[in-house]
Formats: sequence, C-alpha cells, structure tokens
Amino acid sequence: MFAKAFRVKSNTAIKGSDRRKLRADVTAAFPTLGTDQASELVPGKEELNIVKLYAHRGDAVTVYVSGGNPVLFELEKNLYPTVYTLWSYPDLLPAFTTWPLVLEKLVGGADLMLPGIVVPPAGLPQVQKGDLCAIVLVGNRAPVAIGVAAMSTSEMLTSGLKGRGFSVLHTYEDHLWQSGDRSSPPFIAPLTPDPPDVSEEQDDMRRLTLEGKEENGEDQQMCGEKTLPEASEDPGIGGLNPDPADSKTLQEQMDELLQQCFLHALKCRVKKTDLPLLTSTFLGSHVFSCCPEGRQLDIKKSSYKKLSKFLQQMQQEQIIQVKELSKGVESIVAVDWKHPRITSFVIPEPSPTSQTIQEGSREQPYHPPDIKPLYCVPASMSLLFQESGHKKGSVLEGSEVRMIIINYAKKNDLVDADNKNLVHLDPILCDCILEKSEQHTVMKLPWDNLLTRCLEKLQPAYQVTFPGQEPIVKKGKICPIDITLAQRACNKKKNISFLGNTSKA
Repeated sequence: MFAKAFRVKSNTAIKGSDRRKLRADVTAAFPTLGTDQASELVPGKEELNIVKLYAHRGDAVTVYVSGGNPVLFELEKNLYPTVYTLWSYPDLLPAFTTWPLVLEKLVGGADLMLPGIVVPPAGLPQVQKGDLCAIVLVGNRAPVAIGVAAMSTSEMLTSGLKGRGFSVLHTYEDHLWQSGDRSSPPFIAPLTPDPPDVSEEQDDMRRLTLEGKEENGEDQQMCGEKTLPEASEDPGIGGLNPDPADSKTLQEQMDELLQQCFLHALKCRVKKTDLPLLTSTFLGSHVFSCCPEGRQLDIKKSSYKKLSKFLQQMQQEQIIQVKELSKGVESIVAVDWKHPRITSFVIPEPSPTSQTIQEGSREQPYHPPDIKPLYCVPASMSLLFQESGHKKGSVLEGSEVRMIIINYAKKNDLVDADNKNLVHLDPILCDCILEKSEQHTVMKLPWDNLLTRCLEKLQPAYQVTFPGQEPIVKKGKICPIDITLAQRACNKKKNISFLGNTSKA
C-alpha cells in the first residue's frame, strides 16, 4: 500500500477526547495489549498528530504519529500497527517467518506467497482468513511487514504451502516507514533458537519462489541460495546482539546509550537558534540520529522508561531547562553548553560504513521541490461538491475539480442537446459561479468558461514536496518569483532572483 509515495491531505494535533476514543479503539482492536501499554502507545499529554493522506492508488488512510514516528494507521475503519509499534510490542500479532531475500520483494509491493514461509519446529501460528499478522525474518523476531492472511492456517497446510499467503499492507523501508525516523529493526532473539539444517535450508531456498504481484502490476519471481548464517548477518535487518560477556545489564547499557545520544545531540546538532525545541522533535530528529550504527535506542528499556523523566533528571543536573509552553506540550528552552558533561563529552568516531554513506549522500545532486497548485472548497460552493463526497475545506487538484464539474453537468442533464459545447446553468451553478447581476441574464456557458469560473471561485492552495519528505499543503496563492537583471560596476550582468511575499511561504 505504501510502496509508492502518498499525498498528505492534512496534519493536525489530536484532541483530548479523540485520544481517549483512539485508546479505547486500540484496546478493542488488540486485546492482548494491556491498559498500561495502550496508554504508552496513545499517550495522554505527549505530542500526537493525525495525518490524513491518500495512497498512490487513491485509498484514504488516517495515520497517527507520535514522537515523530507513525505508530498506527486506519484504513476502512480498521486499525493497524506500524513496524515502529511492533518493534516495541513484537508479540502483538501472530508472526510468520520468511527469508531476508524476500523482504526486498515485499518492499517493492509484492504479496507474500506460501512457498516463502519458513515452518518452525513448533508449527505455524493458528490464524483465520482475514486475520492481521506480522512477518519476521529468520534469526530475528522483530517484525518487518504487516499483512492480512489470505487463508486460515489449516487451509495453508492443506494446500501444501502453495498459493498466496498474505496480502501485505506495510513494510520496513516503505514510504510510511520513511516518514518516521527511519531506524532499523532491533534484534529480538527468536523464541526457538535452534536453526534448521543448513543443507535442508539451501534446498528449500532453491525451491523458494515468490509470485507476488508488485504495485506497478508486474509479476515478480524470486529465488535465492543465501544460507542461514548469511541471512542472520544481513546488516540493517538483524541489528547487533549484545555481548553476553558484558557484565552490565541491558538496562544499564541502555542508560549509557541514552546519555551518550543526549550529549552528542546537544554538542553537535542542537543550536541556540533552535530553541525553544519540542521534546518530541528533539528525540525524533536529534537524539535517535546520534545512535551508533548497529544499535537501537529504546527508552522504555532504560531505567527512566519515559523521555520526560530522563529530561527531568537532566534538568536537575542543570544541563537543560524544560518548560511547558503550551498545555501538555513540553519544550527545551535553554541549554548550558558550558556544562562540564557537554564540554568533556568526546564525540564517537563514525564507522567506515557510515562515513561512506555520508560521503555518498554529499555527492547526491540537488533536486528542487515539486510545487503543485491546489484548490479548497469554500462554503459558498459546498452544495456543488457535496454530491461527489467533498465538503467545505476539502483540498482538490485542478483535474479533480474539472472531473467533478463534468460529472455534475452530465448527471443532472445540463449539457445542451443541440450544442454539446454549452452547459445549462441550474440554480446551484448560478449561485456558485455567477455574479448577482448575471443570474437573470446568463442561462448557458461554454465548457471552458464554466470550468474557468469554477476554478476562480475556489480558494487557492498549493502543495510543496521536498525530495524524501512528506508533502506540505498550504492555503493561499503560490508566492511569485521576481527576476531582476542588474548591471554591476565591472560591466557584468547578473540575474538576481527573490521570492515575493515570503511571509506566506
């Protein structure tokens, strides 16, 4: 569903009453989730946004974003967790195992076929057709995809593990995952660590074929011979397993990692001009990005459990100052960059791999943002658009507006029988597009005049999309760009361009 870029319709903060309703819906949709866990997933005071978007196939999806990451999405009144949520609650859904080589096909939009399923010694989980399931990789229990079972477990076994097993909705590395902090799956040890015989696995992988259909309509087949040790060592999938010889507990290691990322972010990434800085933005955009390659920062596994408690401790040490600038939303308002802990902090050297990635990213060419004009439906034209399912404030593209007007005219038999280029104006069209002085004199309009008048009566808006980022929709006209040719003293000409009315940009 998210194999290709989606279009964002709106992004708003959730209300208190909607938080309570969402928390109740989460508890009803996932009964295995306890009350405390549901409260952590849908916090009472921390920042939580509702993002309404359209997938590339036109599906209307509602996404709930917390701490900069999408945690839930809703499609046709059904609630689904994202991979970010499943990494915190890996046992939330019944999980089926596949090979690492299959993941790239799932990211491309393919469904998971039953020949790609690995049957564990304990057997497959018991599910029914239509049940929501998680998909994990061999050697790591952290889910990398979410799908709906195309048949029950008994039907899978009866078919001899042939045919379509799961319709995949969301995967690690798809565009929904890219809208978050883009962290890699953590390493979660399998419940049954005994691996299958390597020779048997090689035979299975030679027979493995993925016949899923990609989003672009092309059939894909995949086969491979990667052995289990190679699969479990795949970077970015398995993560790093903590050294069992380390005498420190997992909680102590996580505390140290949190402290390191916190000090690294303050010393290298946060500037005085960034303050005040939302604590959620600080965590999602700065702290997580300072996590060393191959490690996964999870505050819930630290002794602090919550970001707010950790920041309170840092405030007591007089490193930062945190204030609640608006109700329920905390921000970092001051940082003591001369604090001994910051000045004495030594920035860890990046690994050769990360250096290569950074060097490669610097060499990437600049891609300008994509700017698209849009139109908002005002209250005065809501009657004209309500038949098509749109209401006041709906944001539409020009092609959508034209199609709605054409369908309206044809549905209400307004096209002139003698001249197909003319359209009769009914009372709704008269009220929406004609001036008061024209309402008793103009009875027909040509198609091009009618469409032009409709677009002029709509409120202007525009969408700006930067490469690799979510589209931003703003109301108002697109700011014009003025270009001036100036003559210098050295008799050289230079183009000077500036964006007019930048206050609206």
